[in-house]
Amino acid sequence: MSPTPLRYEKHGAIAVITFDRPAARHALSPEMICRLADAVIDFAADDALRVAVLTGSGDVAFCAGGDLQRSIPLMSGERPPEDDWDRRLLEDPQVHAASAFRGYPLDKPVIGAVNGACMAAGLEILLGTDIRLAAEHATFALPEVRRGVIPFGGSMARLPRQVPLARAMEIMLTGATFGAEEALRWGILNQVVPKERLQAEAMALAARIADNAPLAVQAVKRTVLASSGRPLDEAFRLEDEAKRFIMTTDDAREGPRAFMEKRPPKFSGR
Repeated sequence: MSPTPLRYEKHGAIAVITFDRPAARHALSPEMICRLADAVIDFAADDALRVAVLTGSGDVAFCAGGDLQRSIPLMSGERPPEDDWDRRLLEDPQVHAASAFRGYPLDKPVIGAVNGACMAAGLEILLGTDIRLAAEHATFALPEVRRGVIPFGGSMARLPRQVPLARAMEIMLTGATFGAEEALRWGILNQVVPKERLQAEAMALAARIADNAPLAVQAVKRTVLASSGRPLDEAFRLEDEAKRFIMTTDDAREGPRAFMEKRPPKFSGR
């Protein structure tokens, strides 16, 4: 096992966040949740970073969900806090917001690379990412109701917006496990690839996004999420606001200029 249960690395403009608690199939302990939140917060604040890849080490699991021995009993009051990680998980609302991509402002895109079992809180976190790839052997489930709890990391609000309502209800009310091809067919995934190609495909996709104008990329994500569920006239107003801002940027001038000069653009993020 690595010294910490979550790795956060920076490769140029790409951040890589890796669940690394293989003995527990990357189940989310209080420390992991706090470290994930810290990684997301740093990613959001670092102007040099443009896109993140979220994955798990090995090829057994992406994330098996919340730790049923430590995290869930702590949250239900069955177990008292024992260390600073426990106390922070209970007391710092930003930890829940950032770690679940739920209620935390993050305009930069996140790519999920699912390398195995993606269960419960693991799937909830995945639903907060923007683009998702999975290995062919990956499996998925929201089994919370089978454990007497509910998927409170965003799924009850997000999943019915991402797949048809009847499918979302089936997934959440039965807790049944489904495979990568089903997840692809239902629209949860963008792509299914052989496991040996997963990380390379995710990094290649991240590099393509990182090459684009960062302010434009962030404006697209921000506008799409903000306009979701709003009446069309309100959504158009948000789109117009984004356009007004982007058209004042240096990058909006650099892109067409580079095209006319037949050279790669040099986007500055200004």
